Amino acid sequence: MIGRDGGPASGAGSPTLTSPETDLAGVRMTSPNPTLDATSDHGAAADMPMGRGAAEHLWMHFTRMGGYATTPVPTIERGEGSSIWDTNGKRYLDALSGLFVVQAGHGRAELAEVMAEQARKLAFFPIWSYAHPTAIELADRLAAEAPGDLNKVFFSTGGAEAVETAWKVAKQYFKLTGKPGKHKVISRAIAYHGTTQGALSITGVPPFKTPFEPLVPGSHRVPNTNFYRAPQHVGHDEKEFGRWAADRIEEAILAEGPDSVAAVFVEPVQNAGGCFVPPPGYFERVREICDTYDVLLVSDEVICAYGRLGTLFGAQKYGYQPDIITSAKGLTSGYSPLGATLISDRVFEPFGSGSTVFPHGYTFGGHPVSCAVALANLDLFEREDLLGNVQRNENALRQTLEKLYDLPIVGDVRGDGFFYGIELVKDKATKERFTREESERILRGYISGALFEAGLYCRTDDRGDTVVQVAPMLTSDQAVFDEIEEKMRAVLSQAWTLV
Repeated sequence: MIGRDGGPASGAGSPTLTSPETDLAGVRMTSPNPTLDATSDHGAAADMPMGRGAAEHLWMHFTRMGGYATTPVPTIERGEGSSIWDTNGKRYLDALSGLFVVQAGHGRAELAEVMAEQARKLAFFPIWSYAHPTAIELADRLAAEAPGDLNKVFFSTGGAEAVETAWKVAKQYFKLTGKPGKHKVISRAIAYHGTTQGALSITGVPPFKTPFEPLVPGSHRVPNTNFYRAPQHVGHDEKEFGRWAADRIEEAILAEGPDSVAAVFVEPVQNAGGCFVPPPGYFERVREICDTYDVLLVSDEVICAYGRLGTLFGAQKYGYQPDIITSAKGLTSGYSPLGATLISDRVFEPFGSGSTVFPHGYTFGGHPVSCAVALANLDLFEREDLLGNVQRNENALRQTLEKLYDLPIVGDVRGDGFFYGIELVKDKATKERFTREESERILRGYISGALFEAGLYCRTDDRGDTVVQVAPMLTSDQAVFDEIEEKMRAVLSQAWTLV
């Protein structure tokens, strides 16, 4: 059976959400104030002068603002390489690349200089019926690097806009090709695709959606690829599990009616829930299903593109061909906002003739400065062989993090490239989850704050099960991996005493 938002109906074996439905802070960066309890005092933030007034006018994203009524906000003012510093001068290791964004590292003067040069030459011009050189050059470059015939690039300013664009393209494509009923989307349980109304509809995290319902109709959920939590009947073999998970997509298409389904949205490695990698054969089967029912395969690579997995695009890592790729984040290493939706020749074809218009766009999409720094960022990738660095060191990162398996609280270490999740459990032998209350007390009440106090900026997340995520910069080496493991080991060891 297929659930509207949580995947399979009860008993079908998909992970269930442990975070309360009224709590929108199920995902957090490590912070000195993780519980956002206004009566708490976490030391490091207390001396941050700018932090004291930050919450007076600044409305921070995904944040329990009430907790900062009297508690200073952690305020980061400087970055260099893999390190960041707060306004009190304390250093932290940025083990999350900002937010899966700063691929090339903080403080790259050469990127800042390119931005300044472009701003002096042409600071802004829209790409609404016009073009400018940096947008043309970047589109050419992405089309040349993308897998297959993804030769049209639609620029936006971020990931949610890229996803919104993809769904709109899919809907209009089928109207233009004589199948106007095809408008629905299939996506995966706990998957996060953005916060705009369309992207939020595709998202599979119910607590993020509830406050804004009713959302755009027509989005339906299937199980994700969390092998650690696979149903018992397929939990013994990854390939069999992958076939089972992919077949649930076909089941959903048939349940909704093939004449009504326009697209399947999947990430190469699913972020929310803690870095779910695809089992062997999974994407091959998904592609086959999409071809059978004339459904577009959208690879949401807002996190996974631009080197996170050691390839420029995540689909290249796993050998599948999407009809559309959505991307953002690492395209500029965060130096300026930019999103890009890459569309195949087949999908673009009905848009490219006669008087047809795709009535969609963004003022700052394809911004000249953003496109210029994206080009310089990709040049830097090649000059310093950052993709090669990930490929050479991804096994070392995995092996370093797997040392944490000797801790009783660590149930699973999973991921790929420089993108990993560590699932925390109450009982390693039985894989028993923490309850909602336990996760609140241990993950928020201790781990998040303790990691930050230890000088480690990463991510704690209980949108699905209780996990800690790391995504070091593409420049990282064994010294960075060791620092992550050392600081995480100390905190997780202490956390176990609170279970």
